[in-house]
Amino acid sequence: MSGQNPNNRGRGPGEFELIERYFAPLSGPGAFNLGDDGAVLTPRPGEQLVFTADAIIAGVHFLAADPGDQVAEKLVGVNLSDLAAMGAKGLGYLITTAWPRDVSPDWIAAFADGLGRAQAAHDIYLLGGDTVATDGPLSLSLTAIGTVPQGSALRRNGAGIGDGIYVSGLIGDAGVGLRILQDGMAGGDDIDRHEAIDRYRRPKPRLQLGQALRGLASACIDVSDGLVADLGHLSEQSKACMRIDLAKVPLSPLAGLIGGAMAAVTAGDDYELLFTAPAENEARVQAAAREAGVAITLIGRVDGGQGVEVLDDQGQPIPISHRGYRHFR
Repeated sequence: MSGQNPNNRGRGPGEFELIERYFAPLSGPGAFNLGDDGAVLTPRPGEQLVFTADAIIAGVHFLAADPGDQVAEKLVGVNLSDLAAMGAKGLGYLITTAWPRDVSPDWIAAFADGLGRAQAAHDIYLLGGDTVATDGPLSLSLTAIGTVPQGSALRRNGAGIGDGIYVSGLIGDAGVGLRILQDGMAGGDDIDRHEAIDRYRRPKPRLQLGQALRGLASACIDVSDGLVADLGHLSEQSKACMRIDLAKVPLSPLAGLIGGAMAAVTAGDDYELLFTAPAENEARVQAAAREAGVAITLIGRVDGGQGVEVLDDQGQPIPISHRGYRHFR
């Protein structure tokens, strides 16, 4: 894991001290205590490596006032959610941190504590990365590495006509949590409000469920941009129409605070698994979810054609003006 001092062309001792103090204790096998230019990994025979990367930026993907430990847990969680959508088991990660020059050492220490908690929860470890200073906002990027048995990775492109469409957990909690944090939005039970904020700040990647779905699901994605938007990605890759019943979508108990069901299914940041499976696999899919300890709901079916249809309680398509988060909108 390298450190760069942007104030000169060399490398300053402050960066190496930061790495040694906060991040080297998080390293694991193959990382050489973060003392070399890279890590060396050897996958087990019969396994493939899965790689994914996501960046989060202060003021865009998290609030500037969010605690450092929870920002770390979010950074890990959103990346491991991508591994979950591939049916992978987490192995390790590399991290690039661009720290504003006025960042507090206490905030960095809290961030490292959050990484440690996330590592322990998901049995992964730090492999390396880079640390730099910036005049811009706090920017954090993480590359997660996982493993799957040879040829078993879940993809987005396998949904077939007649397959059921399922989603795990509840949809809309994170959208509610963000509104509470941003606007101080009132309403709802205190426990539900706390849960919504926690879902926004600390997503729970469904790794066990993803692994359990290998060989059962025909296509899979995690819900990051919004359920409707991510259904669109499945539709595009599988070249099929994703048709869901809005009344069947399992919603946050506080969904009404942000405008109801349609607002919830386009809010994003849920990091639940959205997947399809052949009808003959339904019982096995439900059993796999129970074993993984995650509730899932059958919300629709795959049909011929293209695109996404959200149906009302009369079976009629609902016009969709906003489908979810778009990075370059």
